[in-house]
Amino acid sequence: MRRLWLLFAQTVTVALALYFVYTALAPRRGGDAGGAPASQLRQLGGQNGAQLSEAVGGPAPASYRAAAARAMPAVVNILTSKAPKRGKHPLLPDPFFKKFFGERGDDGDDDESSLGSGVIVSPQGYILTNNHVVEAADEIEVVLADGRKAAASIVGTDPETDLAVIKIGLAKLPVIALGQAEQAQVGDVVLAIGNPFGVGQTVTMGIISALKRNNLHINHFENFIQTDAAINFGNSGGALIDSNGNLLGINSAIYSQSGGSVGIGFAIPVSTAKSVMEAIIQSGHVVRGWIGVETQEITPELADSFGLSRQSGAIIAGVVRNGPADRGGMRPGDILLTVEGKPVADTNEMLNLIAQLTPGGKAKMTVLRKSRETTLDITVGKRPAATK
Repeated sequence: MRRLWLLFAQTVTVALALYFVYTALAPRRGGDAGGAPASQLRQLGGQNGAQLSEAVGGPAPASYRAAAARAMPAVVNILTSKAPKRGKHPLLPDPFFKKFFGERGDDGDDDESSLGSGVIVSPQGYILTNNHVVEAADEIEVVLADGRKAAASIVGTDPETDLAVIKIGLAKLPVIALGQAEQAQVGDVVLAIGNPFGVGQTVTMGIISALKRNNLHINHFENFIQTDAAINFGNSGGALIDSNGNLLGINSAIYSQSGGSVGIGFAIPVSTAKSVMEAIIQSGHVVRGWIGVETQEITPELADSFGLSRQSGAIIAGVVRNGPADRGGMRPGDILLTVEGKPVADTNEMLNLIAQLTPGGKAKMTVLRKSRETTLDITVGKRPAATK
C-alpha cells in the first residue's frame, strides 16, 4: 500500500513540473514576445521633437528615406565625351593634382569620356551642374533616375563659380525643391546624392562641417558648404540636400590626397547657384561688377604698421590704370572699409560685394587713408571674362 502511495506522489510531482515548464515557455496571447501589448508600442516624442517610429511596419528610427525619395528623382547622371586633342598631361596621375574634381578619361585613339551628376531645377528641363563636368564636351547625355535618357545642350557656364546650366527636352520631369542655405547650421544632417565612380545613383549621409569656406583656391568666388558626407569622383554636380529633401548646394569638390573621399567635401550654396542659374538662363552668362584693384588681407602685423585698431577691411595693394577705381580716386595703400554701406570683412567679402554691383552704376565706397575715412563715388565697370 505504501509503495502505491509513493508512486502516486511521484506521478503528481512530475505532472506539476511539466505543467509549470509548459506555462513558462508557451507564447503569451494578446501581446508581443516580451510581454508588452502591441497597443503600447507607439511613437515616443522627445524634447527636440524627434520621434521613434512604431515597432511594427514603420520606418527605422532616424531614417531619411523620405528626404532621399523626395530628391533622388531630380538628380541625374551626366555622361560627356569629346574628341582627344593632345597627349595625357604628365601630372594627371599625380594624386595631389587630382585632389579636386576635374579628372578626365585617358587619352588615346578613342574619344575621351567623363561622368558627373546634375540636378533638375525646372519643369522646362534646366539642369544645374558643375562647369568642369561639361566644359569642352562635344556630346552630353543625361540619364534620369527613372531610366530615361536625353541629349543635353549647354545653356551657359560660369567658370568663376564652377557652375553650368544645361537643358534637356523631356516632358514630365521631376524637379527638386530649393532649400535655404542661409538658415543651415554646422551640425545639421545632410545627404549627398550623385553617381560616384559611375556605379549608379548613390546617397550618403553626413553633417554640415563648416560654412562659408573660402581661400581654397578652387574658384574665384568661394562660399562653400563643407560636409563630411562621402563625396567621390562622379558626385560632382550632384545634390546636397537637407533632412527634408530640399536642395542646399551643388556638390563641387573634395579634398583628398588619394582621389577618394576623406570626409572633406565642398558644395556651392543653393543661393549662389540660383542667382547664377537665373543670370545664365536670362542672358547666357553672368555679369558682375568690377573696379580694377588688387587687394591684400589685413594681418596683425600690417594692422600694427598702419596703426589700425581693427583687422577688418581689405588693403588696396594695386590699382589698374584708368580703371574704375583709379578714375574714382582710389589709391594704393587705401584700406577699403565699406561698399554701399556694407562692411568689408576681408578680401573675399570685398570681391563678393563688388561683384554684386551693377556695371555702369555708381557705388559709394569708404576707404581709410592716412588715419582718415574718405567716401569715394566709383562708377562700376564690368568684370572681364575669366581667363584660364
